[in-house]
Amino acid sequence: MDRLIEKIKKFMNPTVVGLDPKLAYIPNYMKKESLDSFGNTFKAAADCIVKFNMQIIDAICDVVPAVKPQMAYYELYGYDGILALYKTISYAKSKGMYVIVDGKRNDIGTTMEAYSRAYLGKTELFNGEKHSAFDGDSLTINGYLGSDGISPLLNDCLEYDKTIFVLMKTSNPSSGELQDRQFKDDESVYEHMGNMCEKWGKDTLGEYGYSKVGAVVGATYPDELRKLRLKFPHTFFLVPGYGAQGGSAEDVVSAFKDGVGAIINSSRAVLCAWQKNDCEPFQFAEQARKEAIRMKNDIVARL
Repeated sequence: MDRLIEKIKKFMNPTVVGLDPKLAYIPNYMKKESLDSFGNTFKAAADCIVKFNMQIIDAICDVVPAVKPQMAYYELYGYDGILALYKTISYAKSKGMYVIVDGKRNDIGTTMEAYSRAYLGKTELFNGEKHSAFDGDSLTINGYLGSDGISPLLNDCLEYDKTIFVLMKTSNPSSGELQDRQFKDDESVYEHMGNMCEKWGKDTLGEYGYSKVGAVVGATYPDELRKLRLKFPHTFFLVPGYGAQGGSAEDVVSAFKDGVGAIINSSRAVLCAWQKNDCEPFQFAEQARKEAIRMKNDIVARL
């Protein structure tokens, strides 16, 4: 987690841009170019998504320390979409950005080892030779299978200096149906998950006091966010829900401790800034940059 914190400090910007591109977010002239080249196919969709992402990355890479591609928006287009995810990750890393792969993976044993090696570690090919498949810096994880689903990841986190973010208290409206339920000692399910994150990460603390096991905590529940920051001092937070989902800068500042400890995500507000501001389509990257800077200033001013 030190690498992410150092990038945040370098840019003085604790935010991450979610690269969750729908075709509706992409200007028509870009879609037409891909359609003309590849017809009405998955390949055309993936082609314009990659081009869109690359221009967004170019526009924000000197302002924002990290990006977070959500895998579902790429899997939607079959193997061409998976290639688009690979190209997006590679391009973001070539620009020096920290990449959080948002897959919310959840499995156990050798299956989770396979997920870990695919997105964080290396895959063994023939004659024992190993290569990185996607080479993300971090992967979001659903921890509700318990330690069996986390332990396989920790080896790769240590060997390759990677991190994970475990779902703790998510931003969606129905999260309380399970996560708010309480045990007999009045501890909620999400608090218990936080205790587990602290336990899983206790042997991986870095220079800044945070472990390689982070947690996802939504901005849409600011009271819980404040409580969790105090209760789990070694767990770095990935905070969705700012912007389009309703979370404000005031809501997210309690995720920080001495200006550190969290990174705040915005996806749609950045990618669709050109539409919201009723700008010319060719201005989409410029408008994304302006929204990324606005978000940074909005949060940092309150820190």
